[in-house]
Amino acid sequence: MAEIGFYHLTRTGLAQALPALLGRTLAAGETALVACPDETMMAALDDALWQAQNPDWLPHGTAQSPYPELQPIFLTTDMQNPAGARFLFRVGGVEAPVEGFARAFDLFDGNDEAQVLAARARWKAEKAAGHVLAYWKQEESGWGEKP
Repeated sequence: MAEIGFYHLTRTGLAQALPALLGRTLAAGETALVACPDETMMAALDDALWQAQNPDWLPHGTAQSPYPELQPIFLTTDMQNPAGARFLFRVGGVEAPVEGFARAFDLFDGNDEAQVLAARARWKAEKAAGHVLAYWKQEESGWGEKP
């Protein structure tokens, strides 16, 4: 079973929150797959990761990048995982399966009621499947784990 963290964004948008989480992933010696709902979001996140200030270097690629199997962070819309990433980041409401991943991060916009409701449905489904779940919410000085 995968460990799944639900990350409730309340203070920043996805493009601001994702780089820090990906930076911690790389610092832990892991690779990441970022599952996006569509090409538009994937392109926006691609740009955001290149422009990130903290951390200031997030090497990543997409299926259009040379050597996708060498990318420590891979953005996809179809669950390609050429580098065999063990960490999955689900963004934009993607309901990507967590099987085969050691850890999954489900980031959702807490200011969008539809995304909150969809995240609750994903939580219930993942809990019923027997995964280990954690809920994190943005606070004034970072993330706080909630019971």
